[in-house]
Amino acid sequence: MNRGTRVELRQLAYFVAVADEGGFGRAAERLSIVQSAVSQQVRRLERELGVPLFDRTTRRVRLTGAGERLLPEARAVLAAARRTRQVAADLRAGTEGVLRLGVVHGPGDRVYRTLNELASVAPGLQVRPRRLPLPARLAAVRAGELDAALVRALTDAPGLELLPIWEDPLHVALPAGHPLARSSVLRLEDLADLPLRLAAREDNPPFHDLVSDACRAAGAAPPAGPPFTTFAETLADIGVGPASWTVFYEVAGLPELPRVALRPLVEPALTTSLAVPPGPPAPAVRHLLDALARVT
Repeated sequence: MNRGTRVELRQLAYFVAVADEGGFGRAAERLSIVQSAVSQQVRRLERELGVPLFDRTTRRVRLTGAGERLLPEARAVLAAARRTRQVAADLRAGTEGVLRLGVVHGPGDRVYRTLNELASVAPGLQVRPRRLPLPARLAAVRAGELDAALVRALTDAPGLELLPIWEDPLHVALPAGHPLARSSVLRLEDLADLPLRLAAREDNPPFHDLVSDACRAAGAAPPAGPPFTTFAETLADIGVGPASWTVFYEVAGLPELPRVALRPLVEPALTTSLAVPPGPPAPAVRHLLDALARVT
């Protein structure tokens, strides 16, 4: 092959067409171009490769030994080019590639059901879920390390768009023997006099603000109870300690604990959103949004 030259896919396609059809005229008809263009490109290919590919006579065109050796390689190159174009088309459509997703625990394994739904509509799309603390999750989307991230109770994320996905009711845990436990549902104003166990704001700013803002909106200012530690420890303390309450969102079904009553809270609801870069969603993210819509 001469230095500074290169083989073009078009030349290989013309070469394969002549080999398949047994002549330049029939190859030109198949390709819907003039015969002289086929002949010109094949001769250019021969010059660039430095070997003759066809024995040409007035009666027939036949592959040389070099042509026979090159033919399967040319077919392989053309097939690879077709596959490359198809992969690129799938990537543009979002049905291939990788979706890097920041995830959270969801009620009833909603996230896993979403991933199953996504696999049914875009089976070639590989989802790489990552569970990170909220600040790291948002930073990863801003930096392009994640394509999107699920977030809870967040109302603002500078530099990102928040697309609401679903809402979940909140639940109250309080002593089973408390008079309020006789109610089937509770409102924040019902709980205004009972100490509230709430985690420190720095542990979960969006959820802390959601509950605090809702209490103020309801005109309720419950006294601060002992701090919320872990879910299991806090509910156990509520069952045996001085009367207090906490509020939580369901993750994998409501637990059953002795001496603790769990009641739905009328409002507020907890909104889960998808944090994405600003602008039109990428194709893979659009498929994710469709899957989320079907699951919810």
